[in-house]
Amino acid sequence: MSDFARQQSEFQRGILAGDDTVLAEIIDGPHEKREVLFGVYRYAYGSRLVEAMRNDHKLLHSYLGDEMFNEMGYAYVAANPSQHPNLRWFAQALPEFLKSSAPYSNYPILSDLAALEKALNDAFDAKDAPTLAVAYMAGFAPEVWNDLEFMAHPSAIRLDLSTNVSAVWLALKNDETPPDAVALEEPSRLLIWRQDVTPMFRELSAEEAMMWDEAAGGIPFGVLCSMLATYDDAEGAAARGAGYLHGWVTAGLLAGVSGDKGKSGA
Repeated sequence: MSDFARQQSEFQRGILAGDDTVLAEIIDGPHEKREVLFGVYRYAYGSRLVEAMRNDHKLLHSYLGDEMFNEMGYAYVAANPSQHPNLRWFAQALPEFLKSSAPYSNYPILSDLAALEKALNDAFDAKDAPTLAVAYMAGFAPEVWNDLEFMAHPSAIRLDLSTNVSAVWLALKNDETPPDAVALEEPSRLLIWRQDVTPMFRELSAEEAMMWDEAAGGIPFGVLCSMLATYDDAEGAAARGAGYLHGWVTAGLLAGVSGDKGKSGA
């Protein structure tokens, strides 16, 4: 390793890990000690990363306020040194950090809010893909429907969260005072996706969440309807399944379907 490369490595360790070895390579300035001069770089590094987190989690920032968000942000920076040249991906582990690190883990709304914002960001950045149209689905012959399998749009993300995060998110989005955070008896089942160019989400019933999860895993429509029969009226299972499917298609949640050979006129 060249002397310059060694100095770069020590400088990086000094920034990322707090290693002071690099101070031996720095001379005091005319007005400040080397510790102060190098501290400027350390502070700028953390400040830039916290700013990136603030941009990615604007509603979490609004919920916590400047002081608490900055305190949380620097704690995250210390625990998760940047590993990617693109700052867009720096805060990817924030929901898990808030869920597992005290004192933030004592307030589940924080990790839930971070998880929802992350999912909306990820949906916005997801790959493009064509979406199914209702007219296209109408072309399948009735006898092949049981065997149809569906492919979720690349932007679609499912989350199970433990608080009333939807109500808190909506209030913050509308610049309103959010309701008190409440732990739910059952999880809030959310489906997040990008419709056209707009990331969005909605809550699902337990039944629809089950059907979505299984459909996204490649379970054919006929089996899905059999599974729906265990949730409610068995005779209405097929109709409920068709209703859920119609909603997914019109929302742009599906990017593909098997069974083209079974289309009418094919």
